[in-house]
Amino acid sequence: MIALIQGANDSLNQIVDTANNATQAVTAAAPELHFIDLLFKGGWVMIPLAFLAFAGLIIFVERYLTIRKASKTESNLMLNIKQYIQEGRLDNAITLCRNNSSPLARMLEKGLKRIGRPIKDIEAAIENTGKLEVSKLEKNIGILGIIAGIAPMLGFVGTIIGVITIFHDVSIKGAIEIGTISGGLYTKMITSATGLIIGIIAYVLYHILNMMVERIILRMETDAIEFIDLLEEPGK
Repeated sequence: MIALIQGANDSLNQIVDTANNATQAVTAAAPELHFIDLLFKGGWVMIPLAFLAFAGLIIFVERYLTIRKASKTESNLMLNIKQYIQEGRLDNAITLCRNNSSPLARMLEKGLKRIGRPIKDIEAAIENTGKLEVSKLEKNIGILGIIAGIAPMLGFVGTIIGVITIFHDVSIKGAIEIGTISGGLYTKMITSATGLIIGIIAYVLYHILNMMVERIILRMETDAIEFIDLLEEPGK
């Protein structure tokens, strides 16, 4: 009886060893999956997607640095301008704005040069200058929005082209091979995944830049109102 049990255990151990060896053989035979290899398997659609990703990154970095620089304004700019105006030293106020490279300073400089004219003319000059400065800040930001919309669609187009190619090959061979279909599909789905990732990132970066510009606009509007109120004070 003991010998029978020992024999059964030996047989079970042999089966387990055989299964482990088979698993190791399959694992060793399976090719290792690399991210770069997957990107190359995406096909020609990956080329325009790479261009969109590169262009979006360049635009974001350039606009981010520009907007961040424009947002740095001297905290005492309006205080000094108010003091110069009250003292009648308009030339000093204009020089102060001219030496400051921020959009707010250029907008206030335009208003200072119009002092002596009707308030409506000063307001119009400030408003027009403000619009011009905002348009400079928003330059090329819309391209990020376009990339956010185009990239996912372009990736989906790549997947559709891949599926069409797979079924075209199946129709020529006259036989359906699961390996061919599944392998082709997973490589072609790479374009959809890449397009979605690029689109999501571009969408986020687009709104980050817009929020930065909106903060600058709010600050410009606030200081412009304060400047006009200063001119409308009695005795001015």
